[in-house]
Amino acid sequence: MTMKSVVSLLVLLHCCLSGAQVHRDRDGVSVNEIQQVDYEDRESRGNDIQADKQRAEAAASTHSQQTCQPDIHTVLREMSNMMAEQRVELSHTKTELGAMEARLRDSESRLTASESRLTASESQVEELKVQLKSKVEELTKRNEDRKVAFSASLAAPGQHGDTGPFNTGITLVYRNIYSNIGNAYNPTTGIFTAPVRGLYLFRFYIYGGGDNSVPTTAALHKNGHQIAIAHAHQASGGINSSNGVSVLLEVGDVVYMHLWAGRKIYDDGNRHSTFSGHLLFTMY
Repeated sequence: MTMKSVVSLLVLLHCCLSGAQVHRDRDGVSVNEIQQVDYEDRESRGNDIQADKQRAEAAASTHSQQTCQPDIHTVLREMSNMMAEQRVELSHTKTELGAMEARLRDSESRLTASESRLTASESQVEELKVQLKSKVEELTKRNEDRKVAFSASLAAPGQHGDTGPFNTGITLVYRNIYSNIGNAYNPTTGIFTAPVRGLYLFRFYIYGGGDNSVPTTAALHKNGHQIAIAHAHQASGGINSSNGVSVLLEVGDVVYMHLWAGRKIYDDGNRHSTFSGHLLFTMY
């Protein structure tokens, strides 16, 4: 039942009660007129008329009650049914409201979980950014480490002549630097130090003047051990020789040129005697 139906039923009940009251009033007027006529005509019939009046009022009251009472009961039954329906509808509304509250709580829980996952994802993203930055820095360093190359000639700018012979072997110091990428070659000591593990290529050229008694000989050393030599010997004229190797070096290994005892090597502004090396590729 709707509120409009409730109002209609209440109006019907009011009308029913009002009709009963009006009917009672009309019956009362008829009795009064009869009483007035009877008193004027026959005063002696007063007692009978009074009795008739009482009987007429009782009959009118009975008729009104018989007419209105079933309508009142009907209205009350309908109101009772309506209230029952309203209680049922209220119960359903409460049930639906409870379900909506449960869905809302579930949505809030899912939202909280989503926010937690989002926060965790953001933390992972930040961690990945840090890792990526570290990786980029590492790769950049490796890339810089791969850039290893040098080339130099023996005589310093403006100098020329023989180096040697000496009673003992010495490390040759190539002082005229063409390139020294990565600064792995030390022009003060003449020693190359490997900055990364990898395969390196070294080449060296020697030059000298012909001499029956003093040959020209120089050797490539790794960590104090000879691994390759260049040798030339003739009585006169210019002599030269060269060699080259690819060698695996660990970090910190040293490579240099060694002049044998009792030998000599020549250089001048023409840069006859040179020593070069570079990293072919790293090995991790």
